[in-house]
Amino acid sequence: MSRDLSYKAVMERRGEIMKRALGIEYDEFILTKVAFDYEGMMRKAGYSLEEVREIQRETGVGNTPLLELKNITRLVRQISPKGYGARIVIKDEAANPSGSFKDRRASVSVYHAAKLGYQGVIAATSGNYGAAVASQAAMRNLRCIVVQEVFDSRQMGQPEIIEKSRKCEAYGAEVVRLSVGPELFYLALVLLEETGFFNASLYSPFGISGVETLGYELVQQIRERYGKDPAYIVVTHAGGGNVTGTARGVLQAGARDSRIIGASVDLSGLHMASDIDFNRKSFTTGHTGFGVPFATWPDRADVPKNAARPMRYLDRYVTVTQGEVFYVTEALAQLEGLERGPAGNTSLAAAIPLARELPEDEIVVVQETEYTGAGKHPQAQLNFARANGIVVKRGDPRENVPGKTIVIPEHFSQLSVVEMDLDRMRRSYIRNCIERSGATEVNEQELKFLAEETRETEAYVAGIIREIGGVKINAT
Repeated sequence: MSRDLSYKAVMERRGEIMKRALGIEYDEFILTKVAFDYEGMMRKAGYSLEEVREIQRETGVGNTPLLELKNITRLVRQISPKGYGARIVIKDEAANPSGSFKDRRASVSVYHAAKLGYQGVIAATSGNYGAAVASQAAMRNLRCIVVQEVFDSRQMGQPEIIEKSRKCEAYGAEVVRLSVGPELFYLALVLLEETGFFNASLYSPFGISGVETLGYELVQQIRERYGKDPAYIVVTHAGGGNVTGTARGVLQAGARDSRIIGASVDLSGLHMASDIDFNRKSFTTGHTGFGVPFATWPDRADVPKNAARPMRYLDRYVTVTQGEVFYVTEALAQLEGLERGPAGNTSLAAAIPLARELPEDEIVVVQETEYTGAGKHPQAQLNFARANGIVVKRGDPRENVPGKTIVIPEHFSQLSVVEMDLDRMRRSYIRNCIERSGATEVNEQELKFLAEETRETEAYVAGIIREIGGVKINAT
C-alpha cells in the first residue's frame, strides 16, 4: 500500500516519523500540557560531559585554541574611559574539522546514529551544521543527506548558502536544494520515513550536549591562562542551541558569575519565510529572524520538545547591524591576521562595545569563530546585496535599514549594541506557552516550570498569566 505523501498526511505522521528517526520517547518527559521535565530529558536522552569529550576526541572535535586579540583590545582601550576596556579573547572554533562549533553539535548525533545501527543521517539546514554533519558522517562511515533552503523563486541563491552547500558536497553528502517555503521540514520528514535514517536534528539533546564542551573548555582555558573567570561570554544567537549548550557547559565549569550575552544581527522587518525577503538579508544565521522567535517559542523546532531553551540562560541579548559585522570581519583580518566567517564575527562586533563597559583587568570571551570561504567573504555578500537593490554605503551604522540599506562604519568608535528587552521576550514566551497548550488553568508544577524557563520567580509568572487573562491559577 503506497504512503500518502500529501503535506497534510505527512505532517499528521510527524510524531511517529520522529520517534523512529531519533529513538527518544519524548512522551515520558511530558508532565502536563504546559510543563515537561527538561533536565530529565537532558540527563536520560543526552550524554554526560565526559562522554561527549571522549566522543569528540575520536573525531578531532574540540580542544580549540583560545586567542587573545591584542591589537583590537588596544583599540578598544583607546576609545574607552581611562582604566576601561576589557581584554578580548576568542575561542577559535574554526579549528574544528569542518570549520565551526557545529562539529560539536554534530559529533554526538552522528555517534549516536552509528551506535544504534542507523545507515545514515539527515539534517535540514542551510548553515554550517550541514557541513558538520556531513564531515562527522564521513568519519563514522555513514551516509548523509542535507536538505537546504538555497534559492528564491528566481532560482537565485546567496553566496554564503551556496558556499555551505558546496562544503556539504565536498564531504560526500547528498544535498537536496530547495527554494524558500514550508517544503524544507516536509521533505525532511519524507526522506526520514523513506530512508529510515537518523534525524540529526539541531534541537535534540544530543546536539545540545555536544556544545556543552565548548562552554566548559573556554572557562578552563581562561582560568589556566588568566587565573580568573570571564566577565562576559558573548554568544552568537540564532536558534538557541549555541547559547544553551555553551551556558550549560559554563555552569558545569562552575563559572556562575560569568554573564551569558547573546548577540544577533538586527534583521527586524524581514520575514525569514518570505520569498521576497529571503535574498534581502545578508546573513543566513545569527540574526533576529531566528533569535527572537526561537527564544519566545523554542518548540517551533523539528522535534517534539526542543533541547535549546535560550531564555533559561541569557543574562542579556543585544543586536548589531549588518554593516558593523562586515566592518569587524575586515578588522579581525587586518589587525589580528585572522580571516574568519560572518557568524562568529557577529559576537565579536558586539564584544567590542561591550568590552568598553568593563575595567581593563576583566575578560570578554567571543565564544566562537567559523571558517571562511569565497561565498562568506564580505565582498561577495555585499555584491549580492547590491544586485538585490540594497544600498551599501559608509556612515553611521545606526542608519542601517534591514533589506534596504547596509551602512559600514567609518570609525571603530561607531560600533555599538542595542539591548533587546528580555522582559518583553519572557512575557511573549509565557503567552505562547499558555496559548499554544490550550491550558485553562495552571498548577504549581507548571508555575515552577515556567519560572525555570524564564529565569524568573513563580510570582512573576503568575502575574503575567493574570495579565493574559482567562487562565485560572491553581496553586498555593
